[in-house]
Amino acid sequence: MGILGSIYLQSNNLADAQQLTKKAVDLALGINTKDIAYLWQWQLGYIFKVQDNITQAINYYSQAVSNINDLRSDLLVLNPDIQFSFRDNVEPVYRQLVDLLLQPSTQNIKQTNYNQKNLKQARDVIEALQLREIENYFQEVCLQAKPEIIDTVVDKTDNTAAVIYPIILENRLEVILKLPNQNQFNQYTSFIQANEVEKTLEQLQYSLKQPEQINQVKSISAKVYNWLIQPLEVDLEANNIETLVFVLDGNLKNIPMAVLYDKSSEKAQKYLIEKYAIALTPGLQMLEPKALQQGDLNILMAGVSEKRLIENQQFNPLQNVEFELETIKSQIPKSKKLFNQSFTDINLEKQINSAKYTVVHIATHGNFSSNLEETYILTWNKLLKLEDFERLFQINANTDSQVIQLLVLSACETANGDKRATLGLSGIAIRAGARSTLATLWAVEDKSTAQLMSQFYQELQQNKLNKAKALQQAQIQLLKNNELPMIWAPYVLVGNWL
Repeated sequence: MGILGSIYLQSNNLADAQQLTKKAVDLALGINTKDIAYLWQWQLGYIFKVQDNITQAINYYSQAVSNINDLRSDLLVLNPDIQFSFRDNVEPVYRQLVDLLLQPSTQNIKQTNYNQKNLKQARDVIEALQLREIENYFQEVCLQAKPEIIDTVVDKTDNTAAVIYPIILENRLEVILKLPNQNQFNQYTSFIQANEVEKTLEQLQYSLKQPEQINQVKSISAKVYNWLIQPLEVDLEANNIETLVFVLDGNLKNIPMAVLYDKSSEKAQKYLIEKYAIALTPGLQMLEPKALQQGDLNILMAGVSEKRLIENQQFNPLQNVEFELETIKSQIPKSKKLFNQSFTDINLEKQINSAKYTVVHIATHGNFSSNLEETYILTWNKLLKLEDFERLFQINANTDSQVIQLLVLSACETANGDKRATLGLSGIAIRAGARSTLATLWAVEDKSTAQLMSQFYQELQQNKLNKAKALQQAQIQLLKNNELPMIWAPYVLVGNWL
């Protein structure tokens, strides 16, 4: 009946399409086949949307999303082709529901209770989509534990932080803002086509890696700044916000938010990092929102500087890795170093199991990819894949004292041309079980990495700043020494920013 309803829908016979699709929904639910029911609920929601019955459309889209959330483990187990169908048969349901929930309204007005309900649901739906995407990447259900809701963290633990949810829709860019100690969300709408947003982000991503294109970077990133930040500025300043926590959508994940450029005043043009500390999180939930104990850092360092041939892949030498590790060692003498021949997977496992390291700092080739098998970190003897990270880092993670508080990956990069490559970064962060991950979106073959890391640890240990603010100060210092965004911009902090 659902297929027949689809045929009637294509011929614009909406009354019959609605009747047949509703029967298909009832039949599927009657025999408890949610994997079929959600498809017809999705179709029925679309039929109501076409008829401008937004309330009923939201109702059936919400039922479809609820069913996907309920049976996600079954989808992954029963359907080995889910990765191929996710973009076609799962993601659009969530996005179309968010589109309905965030119908354009006048900007910066006090929202009605109805709108607040929709805003919260839209935020929750986009977060659920982020989690579904990560689960689809791993082909297994993640985060069965009950994590802390970020709302609680900004309300009770860090009331100088705000959470920003940009959402790319077909005909507009929506931004939802969560401010500390405020029950209501703020919504901001920029009427811009999704293809223009994607084109702009691709141009910016390319220009960021070209040293001669600093003016283009400023020009393009100013456009993105005006979409994401400019509408929020009054509210951010009024609430004395110091840290911006982004839950990024789509191709925005490939852009370091630090590089967004404010051109509003000729005398005071600034990058976003000069105004705010910045962190990223895959969703509105955060595991273990505890602050790093900065006073006595116990760091395990590892790195490969020499040319290697592993699994038929050639890895060029990284000339500045030794300098980076030695700089940190001189700063924090208690650090343990695994370098070149001593940096094997077995030695790494032994060290992690034998000592309570708060920080693991790895300087070596690495690749983040939307392909599970192409996400890895290079050791001397093998490529560490995601399953290796889980085995190595979580063997003794049963007690709080054994959890790695910060994982640093200082010479990694996202796969070229892969719009969803940052899934690999999120994957490593989750598999390692670290509360936070500091990584690079592209490799920086320069001594500047050592300078930044040295400043970062100094800010943590001596100045007692949290991780986001320590990274901010380190990036600002690097920016003063070298204006090229390709040098100072690629560093991102994922997870717990405290």
